[in-house]
Amino acid sequence: MLAGANRITSGDDYKMVVRRGVRVVGPHLVAYLRRNPDGEPVRFGFIVAKNVGNAVRRNRVRRRLKAASFDLLSSVRPGTDVVIRALPSANDVSWPELFSEVAGALARYQRQPVSPRVDPAPNPVNR
Repeated sequence: MLAGANRITSGDDYKMVVRRGVRVVGPHLVAYLRRNPDGEPVRFGFIVAKNVGNAVRRNRVRRRLKAASFDLLSSVRPGTDVVIRALPSANDVSWPELFSEVAGALARYQRQPVSPRVDPAPNPVNR
């Protein structure tokens, strides 16, 4: 189970990660990842909409996503916010396949170079 410090709880934080984060699309989920400028610990959030299935199925998918994120917590850079949106096909997928998809999304994001967001200096030639 994820600790409270490792969960995204604010709606504004969800919006910020989904709107400004890097999107990694898979066959059963969409992961949005963003560096948190505050340098907080790794935080996860989950979106499992009604199109995934009834309440029992949605909760099962959410529990699986939480378990996968807990197992992969140590492999994510500190200060990263992750929001995972389950697609309707996530309901029918096996645990190993779902786990590998979450791990792949996190690994794909980790391979990107970390660079601070800096505005480029104005070019005096193009004035």
